[in-house]
This record gives sequence, structure tokens and C-alpha cells, in this order.
Amino acid sequence: MATATEVKIKPLDDRVIVTIDENEQTTASGLVIPDTAKEKPQQGTVVAVGPGKRSETTGEVIPLDVAAGDTVLFSKYGGTEVKVEGQEYLILSARDILAVVG
Repeated sequence: MATATEVKIKPLDDRVIVTIDENEQTTASGLVIPDTAKEKPQQGTVVAVGPGKRSETTGEVIPLDVAAGDTVLFSKYGGTEVKVEGQEYLILSARDILAVVG
């Protein structure tokens, strides 16, 4: 997994770059569930964070509540999936992040 310093893309404004945590799922009897039958994952690790969104009234930058290395829960269908140098990432808006785990 890439660390924040290894990521070749830099998020803008209130965007966050996440790697998706995908665990192999099996049934109680030990059968592996294929990717086509799995639900879309909703948990990932933050690898890069934009500077934040500008306040409409004062113009100052409002920093985000997450940092690189945080494990986050996000909206099921939020974000845009991208592939950079063979690594898959999800670019999320800060409002698509629901919670920080741990």
C-alpha cells in the first residue's frame, strides 16, 4: 500500500484520497464469495488529504477532520475510482466521509 508521500496525485480543496480495504469474504461453510456478488466496500485508509474548503464568508481555509493514515467509513456510492501507477484509489469529497474508525 502506498503511503501519503508515495501518492503521485494531490487532492484539491476538501477532497480525500483513500485506498479501499477489501477483505476476502467467505460463507459460513467456507465458500469464497465472488467479486460480482459482494457489496461495495465502505471502509478505507486515507493516503492524502487536500488543504480544506474555503469559507464563503471569510475566505479562510477550513481544514479537514481526517489525516493520512486514518481508517474511515464512507458513503457506499460516494467518490470516484481512479487507477494511478497500478494502484486503485477512491477520491472522496469530505462530505462523503461518515466517520473515522478507532
